[in-house]
Amino acid sequence: MDAAFTAEQDEIRRTLRELLAKRSGPDDVRSAVRTANGYDHALWRRLSQDLGLPGLALPEEYGGVGCGLAELAVACEETGRALLPSPLIATAALAAPLIAALGTEAQRAALLPRIAAGELTATLAVPGGSLATALGLTGDAAGEAIGDSTGGTWAGGGRAGGVQARPVGGAEGWRLYGEAAQVLDGHSAGLLLVAAHTGGFPRSRTLLFLVLPDTAAGIVRTRRTSLDETRPSARIELRDTEAELLGADDTVDVTAALAATGCGAAALLAAEAVGAAASALERTVSYVKAREQFGRAIGSFQAVKHRLADLYVRVQAARSAAYYAAWDPATAGGLALAQALEALRITTAEAVQLHGGIGFTWEHEAHLYFKRAAVDELLFGPVHRLRDHAAQRAGLFAPPDGAPASGVAAFVAPGSAEQVAV
Repeated sequence: MDAAFTAEQDEIRRTLRELLAKRSGPDDVRSAVRTANGYDHALWRRLSQDLGLPGLALPEEYGGVGCGLAELAVACEETGRALLPSPLIATAALAAPLIAALGTEAQRAALLPRIAAGELTATLAVPGGSLATALGLTGDAAGEAIGDSTGGTWAGGGRAGGVQARPVGGAEGWRLYGEAAQVLDGHSAGLLLVAAHTGGFPRSRTLLFLVLPDTAAGIVRTRRTSLDETRPSARIELRDTEAELLGADDTVDVTAALAATGCGAAALLAAEAVGAAASALERTVSYVKAREQFGRAIGSFQAVKHRLADLYVRVQAARSAAYYAAWDPATAGGLALAQALEALRITTAEAVQLHGGIGFTWEHEAHLYFKRAAVDELLFGPVHRLRDHAAQRAGLFAPPDGAPASGVAAFVAPGSAEQVAV
C-alpha cells in the first residue's frame, strides 16, 4: 500500500478547495439550505458536469470517471470542510453502488450515466429511520439490530409497518405500501431506491425497488425539520405506488449488497467528518491567535495550546483511519467512521468552548459544525454501537464456552467467572 496521494488526487483536492472557498462559505451554506432542494443547484451542476463528482467512482462505460473510493473520499473530505449541502453522499455513496451491484444491464445503462452526469440524483429509502442498521454498520445488515432477537425489524420484518411490496400481474411490476420516515435528500431526489419486504411473514425477504417520484402515483414526500439543515431528510409515504424491482429477479442478495455499500459509505462519511473537524479546528486556531485577553492572544496560553494540540492529534488519527478505510472498506469502514465521528464531536464542542461567549451564539458558524457532528452521530452511529458491532464481527468479544451469545460486548477477567459489560 502506497500511503502517498497521487497527483490526480492532489488535483481533485486543490480544485475543489478553491471552488468551494469561493462558492460555499458559511453565508452561502445558509442560503443554499433554505432553497426548495436544500442545496445550490447551480453549484451542484458545476460539480457534476465540470468536475464529475458523482461519477468519480463509477466505471467509464457508464459515463463515470473510472477512479476508486479513495478519489471520492478526497472529494468528500473537501465537501465536509465546507459543510457543502449536496446530494453527493445519498447519490454517490448509497444509491449508485447498489444500482451498479444489483441492477440489470438495462437498469445500469439507463440510470448510471445520468447519475454520473449529475442529471439524476438518487437516494436509499429504508423504513424505521434505521439506515445504519440496514447498511450493516450498527447491526446485522439482514435486519437484526444489536440486542434484538426478532430480526428484520428495520424493514418491517414482514409484519405490519415498514414498507411492503406486492407483485402485480403482467408488465405492471410491483406496488409498494408503507412509509420511510427519515430519507436523506428524499424530498429532492429524482430516484428512490426503496427497501421493502415481500412474501409475508413466514417467507419474508427484503428487496430493493426503483421508484421515480416525479412520475409515480401515490407518493407523498415531506421535508423534515432538521437540527442540521446541511443534511436534509424527508418522510416518504407510499400508497399503491408503482415500482420496478432492482435486479433481474427476487433472488438477488440484497443483504450482501447493503453491507458492502455500508462499508464504502462509512469510509466516505468518515472522510467527510474529518474534513469538517479539520475546518472547525483551523477556524478555532485562527480565532485564538486574534482574540486577546490580559494583553495577549489567548492562543499563547499553555492550556489553550495543549487543548488544540490534542485536537490536532485526534483529527489526524481519524484522517489516517478514513483513508485506510477507503483503501480497505470491508475491514475498516465502521471503525474509521466511529473514530471520525468521535473526532468531529469533540473538536466541534471544543471549538464552541474556545470561541468563548461568541461561540455560544447560535448564529455563529461554529454551530454549523457542531450541529453537523450531532446529526451525523444520530444518523450513522452512535460511536459505541459502531465499535461494538465491528468488535463482534471480528470476534474480539466471543462469549465463554457454553454461554449464550449476547448483543452487548463483554469480557471475562482472567481467573474470574464474572462478566463485565463494556
